[in-house]
Amino acid sequence: MNSENIKIAVIGLGYVGLPLAVEFAKKYTVVGFDINQKRIDELKQGLDTTLEIKSADLLSVLSNDSSNRFLLTTNKDDIASSNVFIVTVPTPVDENNKPIITPLIKASETIGGMLKQGDIVIYESTVYPGCTEDDCVPVLEKESGLKFNKDFFCGYSPERINPGDKKHTVTKIKKVTSGSNENTAQFVDDLYSSIIEAGTHRTSSIKVAEASKVIENAQRDINIAFVNELAKIFNLLDIDTHDVLAAASSKWNFLPFKPGIVGGHCIGVDPFYLAQKAQEVGYYPEIILSGRKINDSMGEYIASEVVKEMNRKDIHVNGSNILLLGITFKENCPDIRNTKAIDIYKSLKSYNAIVDVYDSWACTKEVKKVFEIQLTDNLSTKRYDAIVLAVAHKEFLDIDFSSIKKDQSIVYDVKGVLNKEIIDKRL
Repeated sequence: MNSENIKIAVIGLGYVGLPLAVEFAKKYTVVGFDINQKRIDELKQGLDTTLEIKSADLLSVLSNDSSNRFLLTTNKDDIASSNVFIVTVPTPVDENNKPIITPLIKASETIGGMLKQGDIVIYESTVYPGCTEDDCVPVLEKESGLKFNKDFFCGYSPERINPGDKKHTVTKIKKVTSGSNENTAQFVDDLYSSIIEAGTHRTSSIKVAEASKVIENAQRDINIAFVNELAKIFNLLDIDTHDVLAAASSKWNFLPFKPGIVGGHCIGVDPFYLAQKAQEVGYYPEIILSGRKINDSMGEYIASEVVKEMNRKDIHVNGSNILLLGITFKENCPDIRNTKAIDIYKSLKSYNAIVDVYDSWACTKEVKKVFEIQLTDNLSTKRYDAIVLAVAHKEFLDIDFSSIKKDQSIVYDVKGVLNKEIIDKRL
């Protein structure tokens, strides 16, 4: 293949797939495929509900006078003529934190049914080391009747999208690449190099690329778990954790992590993929799973700290009115997948408090559907016994807390972003 005859199909048009498809469409013929018809209809109108791509940028590559064809579809037949398939479907975990690779397998079945001689399949979804070759390739072979590394080839280039980050966008983040043989590895690297301004890092094998991705988020998870444990210790010692971290950060090689809740579809999920694979080969990953346990406990811990503060001020928790600011998994982002703010909400509700949730970024209908919570759309109609800032949306920094709190109330800052003068306690 050369740049003139490359036809790319991007399978999955979420936070990862859409930005990638848009960038490739500026240089190549691209078909963006998703099973969600509503998503496709919205994108055709220039509406990206993930807020990763601006309407003008999306419409510009969709316009008829565009130099390259960009098709959005739910029809599998539309991707049949492609010769490069890029899989960007989600890889979540179940209620027992076991990896769910069903979307990956189904995508592989779809591609396998139309795979042709010389085609290349590139996976971007986060997986455990070995998943591409051990789990996906057999499906491709079975569905296509073709032989791996003889008739078709595979690559792996892990996604590094940071939802809501307008600085580190897809072309500004260095891309790890790999291929199932030397020629494929070079092709995959050249393909991504053609759109990634930050450059690429070509690895020695697909397994190395898979492992590099899964440890990126496992490392962050462990570091956050460490400062979360510090926060629990320092709270018992009546020491402000953020003051301690500010002092420690004065040393050049101190890592500036902060305590908080860890959710989302990456940091809160990916470590379980590595842990699962480790246990399959006979090793119990103590540090990885201990970090996960600490971070998953933070919602309940924060709620208990809020209740302690309320009790300290003689505020009756039973029947109290509490405002939770933020329900998305991170600031300035509408994504509620695997958000741990919901853990704070559920824990506060368990104390028989009346908990309102306000979040100007989250989709009201989606929150209602997923969590059965009706978001509060107005902060001027009620005063609260306790206010908990769970997500650091930029709008929250400008809230006049005096207008929504009672004379006797508390403000708890999970993120450590509010002025000390207006809060009673922070994590």
